[in-house]
Amino acid sequence: MSSERLLIRNGFVVSMDAEVGNVPYGDVLVEDGTIAEIGRGLDVSEAEDVDATGMIVMPGFVDTHRHTWQTPVRGVLPCCTLDHYFAVMLGSVGGHYRPEDVHVGNYAGALEALNGGVTTLLDWSHINNTPDHSDAAIQGLKDAGIRAVYAHGVPTGGEWWAFSDLEHPEDIRRIRDTYFSSDDGLITLALAARAPGNSNFEVAKHDWELARELGIRISVHVGMRLTNVHVTHVKNMHELGLLGPDTTYIHCTDSTDEELDLIAETGGTASVAPYVEMLMGHGPPPTGKLIARGVRPSLSVDVVSSVPGEMFTQMRTALVHERIGAFTATPDEPFSPALSHREVLEFATIEGARACALEDKVGSLAPGKQADIVLLNVQAINTSPMVDPVGTIVVFADTSNVDSVFVAGRAVKRNGEFVGHDLNRVFERLEESRNHILSGGGLLPEWAAGPMAAV
Repeated sequence: MSSERLLIRNGFVVSMDAEVGNVPYGDVLVEDGTIAEIGRGLDVSEAEDVDATGMIVMPGFVDTHRHTWQTPVRGVLPCCTLDHYFAVMLGSVGGHYRPEDVHVGNYAGALEALNGGVTTLLDWSHINNTPDHSDAAIQGLKDAGIRAVYAHGVPTGGEWWAFSDLEHPEDIRRIRDTYFSSDDGLITLALAARAPGNSNFEVAKHDWELARELGIRISVHVGMRLTNVHVTHVKNMHELGLLGPDTTYIHCTDSTDEELDLIAETGGTASVAPYVEMLMGHGPPPTGKLIARGVRPSLSVDVVSSVPGEMFTQMRTALVHERIGAFTATPDEPFSPALSHREVLEFATIEGARACALEDKVGSLAPGKQADIVLLNVQAINTSPMVDPVGTIVVFADTSNVDSVFVAGRAVKRNGEFVGHDLNRVFERLEESRNHILSGGGLLPEWAAGPMAAV
């Protein structure tokens, strides 16, 4: 945690907190990594002054599901199906990862998230081929300085995913004791679970019991459509007595109405990744179906092997997909979409915090919360002039507008530049890692095998 005293002044505060609201020309006082006061014209001495004139001051985005380890193979599958993704990434590519590849993947991937204003990331880590891989993943998140939930998963390989009889690795107990004996750190622990159907039912029961014994949240993929696969993940969990408010259900794209009802009735949370769901054919993002049941979804990137790694794309995709879903078969019925840009920003901030059980710490700006704060420069050609600040964030802004990012009051990005990271070295490591991994999988482009020729 930072011990600095900061006064972020004269910005347009979009707090996402019902009591604080929006504060034009507002100030935010940060003390010891925590928001102390929000208002106008705060009289503060002996604080570092951060001039936010011409900027939106907002809570950091919360990404509730990203396989961060895939950063070194960014774009390897830009236009694939879900069947193809599983065959390549889990059936082949993941087996070529060394611990150092996982480290640079998580380090660079977390920096990418921070660069775009994502201050909290759930790292859904199913690359734990050895304990060294797990240690490297955690260290990568730490080195980046992001707030994260490290969701420990299984190794890659088909034997872990097709009605597997392999129980979740017991190494998670060592990880809990070694890194997460307290739940108060910047990085916390969750279990990245396989749904019953991916594992057999006895294994699923074992894995849920393991997570609950360790006192950690559970994150699980459900309802993804695969060719010739007929499963009802959530119904299976219900019949096994596994559903509960400690579980976040990812995708839910092919889940039945009955299953969505069960998620709502048991207090579960949801993570929707609209871009990848439509790209790969998981199924239509179930945003509206979830909202109708009182389940306010969060948003996630999922995989940069196929998807842009920032939240602006996810927000816009979620918004337009759900709105066009209200299109009628006849012009005699008016087009009456329900989803608003304000709701989508809630999904990307406070609802993401709820899905990670961090809503008391992050997801909105209010006194007493952690100072995970993003400054968006809206005096820019793509955002000026500003009329509706929430609309500016959701519809017009992109990563180029992210001027400054603070995590627990500590600056990780200032004036558009990272603080304390050698990006040239990061790029070198990523390229070396890419070459190693994709060479092993027979996927390295010929042009990448040697130095790029001068133009």
